[in-house]
Amino acid sequence: MRLLLLVPTLDPSGAEKQLVLLARGLPRSAYTVHVCCLTRGGPYKRLLDEANIPCTVLHKRFKFDPLALARLKGLISDFEPDLLHTWLFAANAYGRLACGPAPRCPIIVSERCVDVWKAGWQHWLDRRLVQRTTAMVANSQAVASFYRERGFPAGRITVIPNGIDLPPNPPDRDRVRRDLGIPADVPVVLFTGRLARQKRIDDLLWSFELLRAVRGQVVFLIAGDGPERTRLQQFATRLSLDNHVRFLGTRVDVPDLLAASDLFWLASDYEGMSNSVMEAMAAGLPVIASDIPANRELVVSGETGFLVPVGDRAGFAQLAERVLFDRDLAVTLGLAGRERMATEFSVEAMVREHQALYERVLAARRPCAA
Repeated sequence: MRLLLLVPTLDPSGAEKQLVLLARGLPRSAYTVHVCCLTRGGPYKRLLDEANIPCTVLHKRFKFDPLALARLKGLISDFEPDLLHTWLFAANAYGRLACGPAPRCPIIVSERCVDVWKAGWQHWLDRRLVQRTTAMVANSQAVASFYRERGFPAGRITVIPNGIDLPPNPPDRDRVRRDLGIPADVPVVLFTGRLARQKRIDDLLWSFELLRAVRGQVVFLIAGDGPERTRLQQFATRLSLDNHVRFLGTRVDVPDLLAASDLFWLASDYEGMSNSVMEAMAAGLPVIASDIPANRELVVSGETGFLVPVGDRAGFAQLAERVLFDRDLAVTLGLAGRERMATEFSVEAMVREHQALYERVLAARRPCAA
């Protein structure tokens, strides 16, 4: 089977990681996989190169770039995929536009978030392109519900949760802490992700200030970059947190940061299915997250971590104090979270469910043309 996976970039984000895990996990005896990036490659392209999976970059320059669309049509014509699977809004739009009003191969779109950010024209375009869409993959029930409410046919939506690998050999905690200059006995809270308003990192900084006022020596590591970074650093300075909060920027050593930490925080307004929460749970780290539908699918409050109402800064601080200073509770939560990831969210299960969907869709297979 000739499978074309289309995505905007291969930057180190959640959807891109899942695409690469899928591309590498599909059996070579059954699939010929080609990845196409609309705008640019990115750090994850190296993982495709290591697996000898070809990747084409179209160098899209504008929101609507006729040259990039023409290049995509040419790639589809040359590769002749049996199935086109697109990921995220830009790729979902370009893929369906490139195949025309009567696609000759099945098209699967993949939605990865509760996309409240979309403008009216983007929802309009989604609706216009439904007729060209064979199926949609949503990575959580929350995402599936969001798109059902916006008119996508419920019978064509399949929920396939993200997959996560358990780290086989956890990094040396003492070594990582020495490298970071953090004493062995100082509690560490971690956030990893894009520094955007959706993540409500302001709330976490307020919560951390409350926690620090009660417990003194605590460190908050913030790994990631984004449009809010400068403002958040200035905000931390106004709270006199410069000596306690570290903005680490984009990191490729997230497993090391997880090993060095005692607790993971996520305060988002909305998510699809948080890869950062899954990585923390897979590493055996207790999680305190906002009580939103997508996080409820991962965190069982009181068993694998805790859920807190969105915006409840005191709640984050109070539960953090409880977890950080009750070692038995922290270990129990962490082990339960790791077990949940291993049994319900494995990469192997994610790949199998995609294969099953592809087989169902290809029952009505037709050759694809641009």
